[in-house]
Amino acid sequence: MDTKLTLKLEQQVIENAKIYAKMNHISLSKLIENYLHKITEQTDEHTKITPLVKSLSGIIELPETFNEKDAYANYLTNKYK
Repeated sequence: MDTKLTLKLEQQVIENAKIYAKMNHISLSKLIENYLHKITEQTDEHTKITPLVKSLSGIIELPETFNEKDAYANYLTNKYK
């Protein structure tokens, strides 16, 4: 059963999420539902994040204008020149 949920988020986060959802052909509601499902589902011991990986999480700060897809496309273009 679907239930309505109201969230308060930063405007820029909402705008970025809408763009991401549109680019991936998914509704914003479904995107958030999938995310919440993923982080709350039971995981087995094999998929746990190791302490080393956790310590590296967030170590790199990228500018807000950084576009991962463009960066990856540029990488592939240079790789296969």
